[in-house]
Amino acid sequence: MMDNITVNVFVAVFKMGGFDLAETAAYVTIAIGILIYVFALCSNLLLLGIIAVNAHLHQPMYLLLFSLSFNDIIGVSAMIPPVVYNLMTEQRHTSFLSCLFQALFLHLNVGATFLILSAMAFDRYIAICHPLRYHAIMSKTTVNYILMLCCLINFLLVGSVFGLTLRYPFCSTHVSNFYCDNMSILRMTCAKDITINNLYGLFITGLYHGLTLFSIAFSYTFILIACFRNKDSDARSKALYTCATHFLVFVIYECSAAVIVLVYRIPQSPLNLKKFMAMSLVVFPSCLNPIIYGAKTKEIKQKIKQIYKIFQRSALEKPRLNRVKTIAE
Repeated sequence: MMDNITVNVFVAVFKMGGFDLAETAAYVTIAIGILIYVFALCSNLLLLGIIAVNAHLHQPMYLLLFSLSFNDIIGVSAMIPPVVYNLMTEQRHTSFLSCLFQALFLHLNVGATFLILSAMAFDRYIAICHPLRYHAIMSKTTVNYILMLCCLINFLLVGSVFGLTLRYPFCSTHVSNFYCDNMSILRMTCAKDITINNLYGLFITGLYHGLTLFSIAFSYTFILIACFRNKDSDARSKALYTCATHFLVFVIYECSAAVIVLVYRIPQSPLNLKKFMAMSLVVFPSCLNPIIYGAKTKEIKQKIKQIYKIFQRSALEKPRLNRVKTIAE
């Protein structure tokens, strides 16, 4: 089955793929990458901090949002820093374990995102269609069980994908992509027939997307019916406004995935465009989620305004205190 010389992955040095960029373009890409990472990290940490320190935000919807932001931090941290580092160095070397963990975290990030979005859709369905039973059904204990179930399902599905890949010995140390994922690791193995891997990969992809699509379609169909039956226009508007926020996040993920598939299906697409678009499924949502929830969620928007006013007041008072101190001296 395997005619090639196998590689001891634990002592071998792996060579990462890169971008075909001129020196100036590489510096610009590095600068943009650092700015995007700092923005995504700080904005998601701000969202986590606001939810963590405000007890009245410890509700199911915000606990799920907390999980989504935490997941975004994991994804963007697994993607951007290694890519930026590889752009900054000419050797682009990495170890097998570093490559494996990057791939594992990226796949877990994408899978967890779809599962959390499904849980958020269910939460909105209960809140709007069964408001009197909401606190009984969506208690903190229930949310914790839902999140633990999402983690368990995600680890089992993603872990099985990598289990199928790692059953093969390795014949190469050249990573075809500029970051590590399951397919780039699979290409380094000695496997000649990867039919099972491909079929299972398609099954997992369909399962994640199908589950989320079903959850969104089911929940939002009944939510729309409940809203149009509700004679209270204010309650109807608030419900639709809240659901629009979650639906927008879902659309961003699906559009990112669709664009990636489209770009890779067009033979004339530039190679660098394909590489940049491959990052979009992790990078774009991680940057946009805090903006969407910060701008669309009333409670979070109020807290951000309060924090801004505190910093503004502090910035105005500091020069005045310095002047008083100077006069006193």
